[in-house]
Amino acid sequence: MREWIVAGNWKMHNTVAESTALAKAIKEGAVDIKDGSVILAPPFTSLHGVSEILKGSDLLLAAQNMHYEDKGAFTGEVSAPMLKDIGCSYVIIGHSERRKYFQEQNADVNLKIKKALSSELTPIMCVGETDEEREKGITQEIVGRQVDHGLKGVSRIENIVIAYEPVWAIGTGKVATPAQAQDVHAFIRKILNESYGKAANGIRILYGGSVTKDNIGDLIAMGDIDGALVGGASLKADGFLGIIREISGKK
Repeated sequence: MREWIVAGNWKMHNTVAESTALAKAIKEGAVDIKDGSVILAPPFTSLHGVSEILKGSDLLLAAQNMHYEDKGAFTGEVSAPMLKDIGCSYVIIGHSERRKYFQEQNADVNLKIKKALSSELTPIMCVGETDEEREKGITQEIVGRQVDHGLKGVSRIENIVIAYEPVWAIGTGKVATPAQAQDVHAFIRKILNESYGKAANGIRILYGGSVTKDNIGDLIAMGDIDGALVGGASLKADGFLGIIREISGKK
């Protein structure tokens, strides 16, 4: 039985004060939730403050991105050692917004995955197709390439999490049907099984894309969906906690 994960990606939202208040509310509301992992990914400016709030709890801290070098003349970037130092144990890599707005390529994702693993950070590698790509019937081609190239040269995947986020569902209110999501999750697991054998059976694959407490129940009931990467709904404690409770009650 794979342990579920719910990760909240706060994106470019919340000041330090707003972030710490939200983290405190989630921490207090999640005190009785067991058997899974709850991860918060605030903006970089709030990582330290949220890290302090999470001390003494089971909640975990993630960054939304990182560079693949430990140090250097990379203005505006943040390294794995910096994230470790501030209390992060997870890092989101290859989110579609990074790919779209900052031209991140599969090769960049691959370098970051390798650096995260070597730094003992757990990467949450994001993959997903656009609306146009789905309409063309090339979802598997696109997602398969992202998975293969993102994990190129990675010999062990026990400490990797994958998030399938159809780009057309992120922030749009559209949600993949449970069957659509399961089809892609099962396809990803098939790719992993072909490359890594039985080790792939333990990999958690999350669904993301306009997730709410009202739609997550049917999604999480699918056999290959192990949790959720939540965007907008993670910015309100009640909504985020509702998602966590739905998942913890069904997995």
